[in-house]
Amino acid sequence: MTIEELLVYGKQNCHSDHAKILLGDLLGKNPLELLLYLSEEVDKEIEDKYKKEVQALKNNKPLQYVMGKVNFYGNEFYINENVLIPRFETEELVENTIKYIKENFDKDINIIDLGCGSGVIGLTLKKYLPTAKVTLLDISENALEVARENGKRLNLEVEYLNNDMLTNINEKYNVIISNPPYIRTNEEIEEIVKENEPHLALYAGTDGLDCYKKILSMVKNNIKENYLIAFEIGELQAEDISNLVKMYLYNINIVVKKDLQGRNRMLFIMPNN
Repeated sequence: MTIEELLVYGKQNCHSDHAKILLGDLLGKNPLELLLYLSEEVDKEIEDKYKKEVQALKNNKPLQYVMGKVNFYGNEFYINENVLIPRFETEELVENTIKYIKENFDKDINIIDLGCGSGVIGLTLKKYLPTAKVTLLDISENALEVARENGKRLNLEVEYLNNDMLTNINEKYNVIISNPPYIRTNEEIEEIVKENEPHLALYAGTDGLDCYKKILSMVKNNIKENYLIAFEIGELQAEDISNLVKMYLYNINIVVKKDLQGRNRMLFIMPNN
C-alpha cells in the first residue's frame, strides 16, 4: 500500500491527526510532510503494524500507550499501561520545583520522587540538576521497571526503591516531590483514562487525600533543616491539603500555584525561615 492509502485507512478509523502521527512515527517522517510522499510504497511489515495501531486507537487505547512513548519537558520517555500518561501540569510542577531549588539550595542536595511511575519527575530533575542525588520510589515494581528503562535511555544515574511512600525510610531529604493518586473513589473521570490507566496511580480513597495523609504523617522524620515539599494536587484540594500540612508541620510557608489554565494544581511547603 502507498502512504496515501494508509492515511485514508487511518482517517477512516481514528482521528485524522492521530493517523498522521502514527504513520509519520513508523516511517521516521514528519507527520506534517507526509503529503510530499503520498505515492511512496510502504513495506508490508510497517503496513501491518500501522493497521494494528490504528485499530488499537479505534478501540479507545490512548495514543501514548499505542506509541509507547511521550515527550515530557523536552525528553522522550518510554511508557506502558503500568504507569500514568504524564500531563502538562506535571511539567509545570517540575519547572516550578527546579526554580525553587535553584533559588534556595546548594548544588549537592538529596531529592526523592514519591510514586514515581515512569520516572518523568525524578529523572527530569536529575537531568537539569545533575549534582543532586535523586531517588525514584514506587509501590509498583512494574512501574519501577518503566522508570529504570527511562533512566537507562537517558543515561541518568539515580536510585530506585520499591516501597510504600515513606514507610520505614530513615533517610532525610532536601526535596520531597510527588504527583500521587488524588482522585476520589467515586469521582467521574474520562472513560479513556478509567479504562486504560492504572487505578493504583489514580484513586486515593473517598476524599482523594489518602496519599497526602500518608506522606505528611511521616514526612517530619524525612526532611532536612532546609527543605522543600512539592505536590501536584487536584484543582479543588488546595485548602484540604493545606490543613493537612498544618497538622504535621509547623513554622512553615505554604504556596499554592496555578497551572496555565488558572487552576490550583501545585502546592509547595517550605520552612518559614
